[in-house]
Order: sequence, then structure tokens, then C-alpha cells
Amino acid sequence: MTSPAVAQHLIAGELFGDAGKERRNPARPGEVAVLAPVGGTTETDAAIAAAVDAQSAWAATPAPVRGAVLLKAAQLLTERKPQIAEDLVREEGKTRAEAEGEVGRAIGVFQFFGSLGWASSGSVFSSGMPNTTVTTRREALGVVGLITPWNFPIAIPAWKTAPALISGNAVVLKPAEITPMSATHLAMALHDAGLPAGVFNVVHGRGSVVGEALARDPRVAALSFTGSTSVGLQLQQTLGARRARAQLEMGGKNGVLVLDDADAKKAANVVAAGAFSLTGQACTATSRVYVTPGVRQAFLDELTALAGTYVPGDGLDAGTTMGPVVSDAQLNQDVSAVQDAADAGARLLYGDASADGLHFAPVVATDVAHDSPLATDEIFGPVVAVLDVDDYESGLAAINDSPYGLTAGICTDSLTHSTDFASRVQAGVVKVNRPTSGLDLHVPFGGVKDSSSNTFREQGHTATEFYTWEKTVYTGIE
Repeated sequence: MTSPAVAQHLIAGELFGDAGKERRNPARPGEVAVLAPVGGTTETDAAIAAAVDAQSAWAATPAPVRGAVLLKAAQLLTERKPQIAEDLVREEGKTRAEAEGEVGRAIGVFQFFGSLGWASSGSVFSSGMPNTTVTTRREALGVVGLITPWNFPIAIPAWKTAPALISGNAVVLKPAEITPMSATHLAMALHDAGLPAGVFNVVHGRGSVVGEALARDPRVAALSFTGSTSVGLQLQQTLGARRARAQLEMGGKNGVLVLDDADAKKAANVVAAGAFSLTGQACTATSRVYVTPGVRQAFLDELTALAGTYVPGDGLDAGTTMGPVVSDAQLNQDVSAVQDAADAGARLLYGDASADGLHFAPVVATDVAHDSPLATDEIFGPVVAVLDVDDYESGLAAINDSPYGLTAGICTDSLTHSTDFASRVQAGVVKVNRPTSGLDLHVPFGGVKDSSSNTFREQGHTATEFYTWEKTVYTGIE
């Protein structure tokens, strides 16, 4: 049996922490994947204090020098990629290919933001006053807190950390409890790349303790959170009470509209990739599909056939194409959602409410009521509900009839419908003939409605806007 990895806190440049908590491999519950420390308010206070002490010197460091540290961290992540990916599989449950892709995303993020050290960060304007120039500059906020989820345990911390650091902030990261090793790998890469002590800190522990302490501490100027809508909205209230900046990326119930003019096989491939990849454990995953009558049966036949091609198993085993769900709690949520829908009359064309350990096969459900929890509530598993609509307008209305608005898609050969859909659908990311999951790292990402605070976008150059404030400077030349 493989020895467990050991996760650690990183505070003031020191890696440490007692192995107080076990994280078991979801594919092999008898195997301890990671040993991790459990921090509390003491560790959080120390991490914030270290960040405060380090931030001003880091902000004064020339941006190209800051960028060089990020690029060095990307190089170290590349060299360590096989081990990082293996540890990610063992603690979270992805397949090796999915884990390697996620580590690759983290590497790309650090390369992208590292390169911004050589980019301009302000603007020059013409002034209405004589002999005057007007410029703007972006200033670091100070110390920022990051709270990240388990489903992308190195990519999401990377895409929050990199823009914060290149902008001159110091960071305290609270990663998900059940995926501590991925965050430790990120911390080690930055530490070994020469990042000054205290500029990046990691505290492992419960969200209700560490996360709450970050949100309430007046030394933390801003907090970026990815997780459930209920927790995000609570954090927003806490931060708003002290006028701290908040960035929230929360739940999703992502819909796809398949029209009669779509190729049934291509549409099924789009939906399957969005619904079943990553075991459906992505906030951008497809979970509801609205189909018009002319393509319905052909689409269902193709989608059901594709669901049967996924091979559940240990993500480290050759041939596995779907890893387990992450935990007992997640499995119970998936099983309950499917069983309740079946009891209410839904027809399961593929899969059922049974599981083999934490392995849960894809589920394709039809004859689902539009107000069924299977069609309205976020499940976070490889489950897709296929619902009937009469035409384009009713399908668009059904997709918009949701409290969430993260991603949405349409499968059609009609330029008219795809253009209109992009204009009128209530979602932050729109996909035409492409899976709802899967994002480029250099373009903005975020949702609307209950999926986001809908203030600042993540990823791409615009991600730095959350971590900075803009100053306008008038200079008179006499």
C-alpha cells in the first residue's frame, strides 16, 4: 500500500503541522491518501500577521520580478507534475488524465499571470486642462483571503493566487479540508520558487473556523470564495458589514437546449462531455437538457449509448474513464436525488440509484417534471435530466427559469438561434455546440444570479481587477 502524502501549513515561510486528520482515497476507502494538520484561529491569526508584515515589500517589488517568481513556480509544477497528479487522484478521485489536465491548468495560469509582470497596468488619458496629463495606476489591496473547494483542488487555488500575487498582494489560502495535499504542492512550488516568506500562506482547517476568521479579520482587505451558494452569501454579509471586498463563485444548474436542427450524435457528445466528465463534480457541469420533439428520440438513444461507455474505477488504473465521487456525503446526495426522482415517476434510461462503494455510474433520466428537484437543484454528480420543450422560445425560457446562471449551452445549426441565445440567456458563460464545462484560462469567467456575486470576474487579465484598486493621477507640466 502506498504511504500517505503529508500536507502542511505554510505560514511565514515555514512548512509545518501535525498530521491530525486522515483523508482516505475515495477509490480505495481502506487506504489513507493524505495526513493533514487541522488549524484554527491561532494559525489563521499568525498567517494574517505574516501576510501583513510581508505585503508592502512585495508590492514594492518590481512587477517583472514578481512575475519571474510565478514563472519559476510554473516550472517547478511542471517538473513535479506526475507526483502532484497522482496525489490529486488519490485525495480527490479524478482519473489520471483529468488530474494531469488540472495540474496543467495550474501551470498555465502561473505562466499567464507571470507574463503580466511585463505588461502595462495603467492608462493614459487626454485632459481637458492645458499642460496636464492624466494617468491611472492599479494598487494592491493588501492582504487577501482565498477559500477554495475540493473539486479543482489545485487549479482554483492557482487561478485565485496568481492574479493576487502579480498585483502585489499577500495571500492567506484556506483550501478544502478533503483535498489538502494539492494546496500543499502549490505552496511548496511558490516557496521553492523564492517567494518571500509571508507573501503566500496556507492554513488547513474547517471553513467555519478558518474561513470565518478570514472573513471577519479587519486586516483582510478582500476575500475570494468558490463554493456553495449558502456559504457564499453568509460570507458576503460578513464582509459587507465591514466594507471588505468580496468575490463569490457559487452554485450552478447548467442547462443545454437541443434543437431539431442539431445533429443528434454531436449534441449527445456535447452533453455527455459536460455531464459525465469529472464525475459530474464541476460547477459548470451540464445537469439539465431541454430537447425539442423532432430530435428527442435520436438524442436520447445517442446519449444513453454514450453513458454506457464510461468505465468507473480507480483513477490510477489504466482503462478507468470515470473516478469515484469524492465522499460519502456526496454519494448520498447523488443517490437521494436519483431515487426521489424515480419515486416521483422519472424514467431512468441509464443508471440507477445504486453504487459500488463510492463509484456511481452515469444517470440519464427523462419524464422529469420541470419543477422536480432533479431539474432545479444542484446535485454535483454524473446525473443529467432530459426534459421536453415545444420549441426554441420555450426552451430558452426553461433554461432562464432558474436561480442559477453560471453556464448555459445550445446545440443547433442555426446562426439565428445561436446568436439570439447568446444575447438572451441568463448565464455568465455561453457555449454553442460545446460542452458547458471546460474553460480557457485567458478569458473572463463568472456567473450571474445565485451563481456569483456578479461583481468581479475570475481568470484572464480582468482577474487582477478584483485584487487592485484604481488611482487617477493628474500631472501639471508648467
